[in-house]
Amino acid sequence: MSETAPKRVRRRRVFYIPGYDPFPPRRYRELYRSESARQAAISGYQIALSPVRDAGSHGWRVYSTQDGSRVETEFEVLLWSDIVQGSMGASIPATYGQLLRTAWIYTASGSLFRLMRLRKGPIIAALYPVAVLLVQAIVAVVLGWGVAALTRGLLGEIPAALIGLAAAALSLRWFRAMDRRIFAYYLMHDFAFSARWRGAYPPELEARMARFRDTIARALCEGWDEVLVVGHSSGAHLAVSILSDLLRDKGHASGLSLLTLGQVVPMISFLPDAQRLRRDLAFLSAREDIAWVDVTAPGDGCAFALCDPVKVSGVSPADQRWPLILSAAFTQTLAPETWARLRWRFFRLHFQYLCAFEQPRDYDYFRITAGPETLGDRFAGRAPSKSRIEHPVNRHTSLA
Repeated sequence: MSETAPKRVRRRRVFYIPGYDPFPPRRYRELYRSESARQAAISGYQIALSPVRDAGSHGWRVYSTQDGSRVETEFEVLLWSDIVQGSMGASIPATYGQLLRTAWIYTASGSLFRLMRLRKGPIIAALYPVAVLLVQAIVAVVLGWGVAALTRGLLGEIPAALIGLAAAALSLRWFRAMDRRIFAYYLMHDFAFSARWRGAYPPELEARMARFRDTIARALCEGWDEVLVVGHSSGAHLAVSILSDLLRDKGHASGLSLLTLGQVVPMISFLPDAQRLRRDLAFLSAREDIAWVDVTAPGDGCAFALCDPVKVSGVSPADQRWPLILSAAFTQTLAPETWARLRWRFFRLHFQYLCAFEQPRDYDYFRITAGPETLGDRFAGRAPSKSRIEHPVNRHTSLA
């Protein structure tokens, strides 16, 4: 990967792009604080956090001593949680409207059936909110009908029907209040957010991505030894498009790296109007002036594990160099008792990439983000995972 002598990093800037997440950046700061301390204790290095005093910054500083080198890293979370929150404000009837529209877009375009040929996990995750919301609707209808039937003899036809409707509505409201445990509404809003535009980026998100691009571009002029962009979940494909725009503008960028974690790129790139994302995938995959490593794990049922996002999308150029596809191998890198505890906690596992491993191998989030090696040097000469999926599956491959 690197044709020159390894560069020792003393100062690094990290930009973290979260996925479809309504939570504030302090969630990621506290997660980094607790999990980095655990990993440092396991792996035998030192790491500590301090706040960033800059006005308007959503980040923190990391000071770490690893392999005899002292490294300072400045983190910044590139926020779009306000856009997520705005998209999650749909009423209960509107959410069922989203369900119908999203299901139609994925099935009528043929995207759902193509996605099924990749990994089962994310398809189950996509169908889960549909199934749960339909079951909730059926339960509400049955409950409302039952209440109406029981009260019809006492109150008459119309009052009983109104009480039945009220009972059904209250049950749906109760189901929604309990969504913090079952995530059906959350996942429905997530899939509907992208499907509404058939794979294109909404204008509001495009504007935010342009701001992110400018922020990263400024950092490239500030003398950092490495500027590392980390995209998690749906933040992965945002990172691909943001860096593609940046590189088209600048022409060349030294010291720029991209780490994508738990990516769900095919959920977007397989949609008819995702020409922008497909074009960016093809462009970024051939760049010689960056390093791009994609880490997933078969144990993560919410990600397209070990799927080359460029190749499966059907847009691989002849000179494709990236991404390097690696597995976090949860079954091998987590202690058996930890794996047993987390195995069926799908949403927690989807964030494991940002957490500590009892038996870390190639992948250590805190060595990558706070250690003395650039991403490219750390994985120089590393062979990609043998279990990766590379065959083109996408029906929609237009770039224009």
